[in-house]
Formats: sequence, C-alpha cells, structure tokens
Amino acid sequence: MGLLDSLLGAAQQATGAQAQQGQGAGVDWVALITGLLANGSVQGGLSGMLAQLQAGGLGEQLQSWISTGANLPVSGEQLSSALGGDVLAQLAGQAGVSATEAGAQLSQWLPQIVDHLSPNGQLPQLGDAGGLAGMLGQLLQR
Repeated sequence: MGLLDSLLGAAQQATGAQAQQGQGAGVDWVALITGLLANGSVQGGLSGMLAQLQAGGLGEQLQSWISTGANLPVSGEQLSSALGGDVLAQLAGQAGVSATEAGAQLSQWLPQIVDHLSPNGQLPQLGDAGGLAGMLGQLLQR
C-alpha cells in the first residue's frame, strides 16, 4: 500500500466515510474525490477546484467549509455549474454512476473533506505542506 493510499484511508476515517445505500453502493467516495484532487485530474487539483468554486459564486459556502463554524450546504447542481460538467462526468465514470449521483455525492463529501483539511480555519499553504498528500498527512496526526 502506497503513501497516498494510507493518506486516503486516513481521510476516509476522519470523515467517517461509509458506503452509501442505493445507487453507487460500495463506492468509496472520499477516496475517489480526494484521488481526483490529488492526481490533478481536476484542473489545478485542490487549489484549482477551490478557485473554480470561488469564481463560480460559491465563495460563501467555501469559506464556511474552511472556517471553524458549520458547513453551508451546496447542491450537485451548484457544483456542476461552478466546476463544469466535465468534473462530474469524470467522477461519475470512475464510480460507475450517473453525473447526477456523482454531483449529489460530491456535494455531500467535498465540504467534509475541505473541512477536515482546514482544522484551524485555514488551508495549509500547498507549497509548505507538500501538496494534497501533505495536507492529508495532517489527518494522521489527529
């Protein structure tokens, strides 16, 4: 098992990820989403996605995920609008579900992932933390 696999496992454990019932049952959504971000499949990885969300009008939701308060909800439709359909299509293809289901799952897990990557109300600097792998590594210290 590689370092990234260990870090993804820590992210899954920290977010309390469990297989979803119904469509896509047994899909490890946290691993899929963090893998999508870590390998740069999304333009610019995590920082690119966060910039797209900000530019797409989801800055208030994004800030709530980063801050220490409650996470504001976001819908799959809002994420699709902000990120473009390609991201959801890629995620859906990997999970073997529809883009609508992928959007629903992304809207559930992305706020939690960002929240866990920003425990003190700030995301670590990507250069200082060694990218997403370094950020996920911080979860191992919890």
